[in-house]
Amino acid sequence: MGQNYSNKDELIEACKAQNAQAQFALFEKYKVAMFNMIYRICNDYDQANDYLQEGFIDVFRNIKNFRKESTLGAWIKTIMIRKALKGIRSEMAFEELNEQIQSNDLLLDQWIDGDMLDQAIRNLPESSRAVFVLYEIEGYSHEEISKMLKVSIGTSKSQLHYAKKVLQKTLSKNYYSK
Repeated sequence: MGQNYSNKDELIEACKAQNAQAQFALFEKYKVAMFNMIYRICNDYDQANDYLQEGFIDVFRNIKNFRKESTLGAWIKTIMIRKALKGIRSEMAFEELNEQIQSNDLLLDQWIDGDMLDQAIRNLPESSRAVFVLYEIEGYSHEEISKMLKVSIGTSKSQLHYAKKVLQKTLSKNYYSK
């Protein structure tokens, strides 16, 4: 029977010692949450699995540098986001969107379910989807997103606004067509 790592410090130290059992335990603990986040960003099941595996290789390669300045989960999440963004960056085309940004007009007044929202998010253009997921779901600021995606803060804001408008239109259309 496998070792039970009751506290994260033991698990981290065992992973630093390249203990395969500890690495597997860490992977099992975080794989679902990390996969879901990566999948939201790249919108491709096979790519998400590839990025997840590559991301965990980076985690195990670099865990010796983990300084506990954040939680282990936050540290792993940062690695996974960078891996996914690096993978899709070449496919992303950021267009300057010349629309007035007025977020108050982006309200949905009808009920929607999680599956409808998830599908609508997956159908967003890659650049808008990445910004939307990072800002609205993962909680990053526009400044952080602009650094991660290597775009201006204004581009991040306009992509978020565009994503919200597309989502509003898509969800309204889906709601009223039922």
